[in-house]
Amino acid sequence: MSAAASLRRIWLCADDYGISAGVNRAIRDLIERGRLNATSVMMVGPAIARSEIEALDAAAKSSPHCAIGLHVTLSAPFRPLTMHFRPLDGDMFLAFPKLLRAALMRRLDREFFRNEVKAQLAAFMEAFGRAPDFVDGHQHVQLYPQVRDGFVDAVSETAPNAWVRQGGRNLPLARRLASPKAMVLDILSAQFRRRAGSAGLSFNPGFAGAYDFTRAADFGALMRQFLEGLPDGGLVMCHPGFVDDVLVGLDPMTDVREREHAYLAGDAFPRLLADSGVTLG
Repeated sequence: MSAAASLRRIWLCADDYGISAGVNRAIRDLIERGRLNATSVMMVGPAIARSEIEALDAAAKSSPHCAIGLHVTLSAPFRPLTMHFRPLDGDMFLAFPKLLRAALMRRLDREFFRNEVKAQLAAFMEAFGRAPDFVDGHQHVQLYPQVRDGFVDAVSETAPNAWVRQGGRNLPLARRLASPKAMVLDILSAQFRRRAGSAGLSFNPGFAGAYDFTRAADFGALMRQFLEGLPDGGLVMCHPGFVDDVLVGLDPMTDVREREHAYLAGDAFPRLLADSGVTLG
């Protein structure tokens, strides 16, 4: 077997294209450098003008292995595309903790979410002229109870050849217990995989990338951990970006995005991939 054949091919996906021009620019920079092979697009974001779509398409064409997906967004401070969506906080989606609580208490109507996801899929298709390669969710909303039913219904009806993101990890129990946030994702993802599988949708076999974004963590050390045990075809989520005023007004993840971009653009990252037997090619 050749050395190339023995490498694990993974997806390194930058979330949140469309949240701000600075984030968009950083993601395109990494795609053009060959440091990302996937990004997911927020069709309800403020930085989703035709020029931003065309720039992403051009960057992706320079990297033939780069997938472009839909980043389904169902939480504040963003607004729905459908007129009668519920529940809302004013004219915005609920903040994700409220949405998750309502989902766990089974207080949601899957049809509102099915219709909204279908509208965001239609917006993507109109913008890019094709279906997304994959579909995931901002703040992991696609995994929430009831939301996932509407999400899976919409994707299987509108983009059945797209794969969907699950957030379960392939790790020993001791390592899984070390991160309560990731444990919640594991539990929700097990239910999501069953629902997606029953609808005939494919999904990534492993996931990594969740960490405490509020701390100034060593992203290089985290990336090494993310790659450990990640199976062939697994996915690492990341959030690179350049901070601008629009981002500051919308999202608490600011400086951490610049730290992620700096690491992924630097020389240490390709060395880590080689040392870990991993390729984005």
